[in-house]
Amino acid sequence: MASIALKSFIGLRQASAEKPHFTIQAKPISLNPSNHRRLQVNAAKTNPKVTGRNLRVAVVGGGPAGGSLAKGGIETFLIERKMDNCKPCGGAIPLCMVGEFDLPLDIIDRRVTKMKMISPSNVAVDIGQTLKPHEYIGMVRREVLDQYLRNRASENGATVINGLFLKMEKPGDGEAPYVLHYTEYDGKVGGAGVKKSLEVDAVIGADGANSRVAKSIDAGDYEYAIAFQERIKIPDDKMVYYENLAEMYVGDDVSPDFYGWVFPKCDHVAVGTGTVTHKGDIKKFQLATRNRAKDKILGGKILRVEAHPIPEHPRPRRLAGRVALVGDAAGYVTKCSGEGIYFAAKSGRMCAEAIVEGSENGKRMVNEADLRKYLEKWDKTYWPTYKVLDVLQKVFYRSNPAREAFVEMCADEYVQKMTFDSYLYKRVVPGNPWEDLKLAVNTIGSLVRANALKREMEKLNV
Repeated sequence: MASIALKSFIGLRQASAEKPHFTIQAKPISLNPSNHRRLQVNAAKTNPKVTGRNLRVAVVGGGPAGGSLAKGGIETFLIERKMDNCKPCGGAIPLCMVGEFDLPLDIIDRRVTKMKMISPSNVAVDIGQTLKPHEYIGMVRREVLDQYLRNRASENGATVINGLFLKMEKPGDGEAPYVLHYTEYDGKVGGAGVKKSLEVDAVIGADGANSRVAKSIDAGDYEYAIAFQERIKIPDDKMVYYENLAEMYVGDDVSPDFYGWVFPKCDHVAVGTGTVTHKGDIKKFQLATRNRAKDKILGGKILRVEAHPIPEHPRPRRLAGRVALVGDAAGYVTKCSGEGIYFAAKSGRMCAEAIVEGSENGKRMVNEADLRKYLEKWDKTYWPTYKVLDVLQKVFYRSNPAREAFVEMCADEYVQKMTFDSYLYKRVVPGNPWEDLKLAVNTIGSLVRANALKREMEKLNV
C-alpha cells in the first residue's frame, strides 16, 4: 500500500498538459562576454482578464482558505453545512499556528506543557521538560476554531453560505464557469432547505475525508482510520490533573496501529482512539482507553460521542482543471501522530495564495498551472515530514514490544527537544551529529530488546 501511495503521490508532480500561461521574450544580447549579464527574460501573463467583476472562487467547507481569498481581492463563496461542527478531533495545534494564522488566545482552551506517553505495560514517560517558558501545545475545540475562521472570512468579504454541497458541473471549455449545486438552509434547524446553484471560476475542496468535491473530480480513494472520541466532564478535582497535561496511550489493547489519547479541553477531557486495520473493533479499543485512564476520569459524565474518518495518505489526485483539494479532502494527515489541523489550514492558505497570485488579485482567469504551484510548494515543504512519520509508524507501532521501545526512546531529552521543536514550529530542525549517533545506537538497542521480548512472549503463548 505504501509503495502505491508513494508512486501516486510523486506522479502528481508531473507537468500539466495545459498550455503555458507565460510567454518568454528574450532581448538580443551581444556575443561580447562582458555583456552576458545583460540577458533579460520578461514573462508576460497570457491568461485572459476577467471583465466587469473579480475572479469568483467557491470554498466547499469552512476554513482559512476563504479568508485568504477574500483578502486577496477574490469574490469568495464559502459553503458549509454544519455551522456548529464538532469534528471528533484531538484538537492539538502547534505554537506556530497561533502566530501564523493570528489566532486569538481566548479560543485556545488549554496550553499543554506536559505530556505523558504510556506504554503497553503502563510505563509512563514524562515529556515536556525541554519546552521553553513561552512554548506550549494549544488545545482547541473544532466548533470554536472553525467558527472563528468562518467569521473572519466573512469580515474579510467572503459570502458564507449555510448549505450542503450536492454536485458540480464541469465547464465545457477552459474558461467557462463551474456550476455548483447545493441545498441552502440559511441557518434553519430541520426542514428540506432550498435547492440553489452557483457559478464560479475555481473551486477549493475543503470538505473533509468524505469530500464530495474529490468525488466530482475522480480524485481516487485512500486508506483511512476511524477516530472515535468521547467528551467527558470529570469532577473539578480530577480536572486539575489535566490542567496543562495530555496523555497518549499505546498498546494493542487501545489500538493495533494508532494510539489512544486523553486531551484537556475548556471544562472537560476528550478521550479517544483510532484504527485503520480493525475498524469494527473501535468501540472495544475505546473502552480499553477509558479503562487505562479510569482512575483519573472516574466519576466522569459523557457529554458527546463522536466518530470520523481520518485519511492515512494523500489522494492519488488532488488537482483537476481549476479544482484543488486541501486538508482532509486531499489526505493531509500525518502518520504516527494523526495531526491534521495545521496542515488543513496551511494547505488552504497555500492554495488561496496561489489563486490570488495567478489571478493578479482577482483580475485574471486562472488555470491548472496556477493551482499546481500550490501542490509543488506543498510537496516540497511537507513531503519529507509525511515520509518520516510513516516510517516511524511502521517501525514502532507494529507490536507491543516495539511500542515499549518507542516509549523508552521518548524518555531521551534529545529526542524530546528535536520532536517538540519540529512539531511546534513545523520546520526541519538540524540535529547534533554526536547526539544523532547516540540516538541511532540507543534506538537500535531498544529495538533489539523489543524483538527479544517479543520472542519470549511468543514462547510463553505457545
